[in-house]
Amino acid sequence: MIPGPDGVWRMFYTGLSHAENGFVQRIGIAHSDDLVTWRQPDEPLLEADRRWYEPLDLDSWSEETWRDPYVFADPDGDGWHMLITARVPNGDPIGRGVIGHARGTDLESWEVQPPLSGPAGFSHLEVPQVCVIGDRPVMVISCLSVHQDPARLAGLPDGGVYVVPGRTLLGPWELANAVSVDHPSLYAGRLVRDRSGRWVLLGFRDTEEDGFVGEICDPIPVNLDGAQVRIAR
Repeated sequence: MIPGPDGVWRMFYTGLSHAENGFVQRIGIAHSDDLVTWRQPDEPLLEADRRWYEPLDLDSWSEETWRDPYVFADPDGDGWHMLITARVPNGDPIGRGVIGHARGTDLESWEVQPPLSGPAGFSHLEVPQVCVIGDRPVMVISCLSVHQDPARLAGLPDGGVYVVPGRTLLGPWELANAVSVDHPSLYAGRLVRDRSGRWVLLGFRDTEEDGFVGEICDPIPVNLDGAQVRIAR
């Protein structure tokens, strides 16, 4: 959710259609003046553009991937950006995940753009987020090891939440530089500031030794060590 300059809150979300048996994902928008009552247009806001993004192909993946919108203002004041979990239509299916991109002059009118990253062995890059820690732009993504190319993981620790350094909030994002956060099961990670201004990591505990946990963790303090976000010890 994000408050607009007009005082209206906007919630960007992922929607599915019964007409396609839930296989095709689209981005929707809802509006609220009080965060209680919400209004939705009849039509979706954004669909994947076939020029750059993979259409539904059940032989290569289980869905048409176009979800997890993350919206932020352009750093130079030139409108808005949306990051999207997406896939490109070529290459090994296990590694087609990219950061999809849309650009908006306001929060209502959006145009799909080419991806901000190339494929790098991830099937998908879920719940993307960007922020600046100190003076370093970073992107947070989530992807389970089973959804990554085994060649990408060779010699690396398993992870669920990854941090990628960049030069700006729009990258370029070199996914080959993604480093996992040292946590046994954290997923859908999000970096936020606590009331003291300290950076902490939130997310939910996924699968551990006794199975799926599905529990939101307490805030985990983190530090930026060079280009890597590390859990504070």
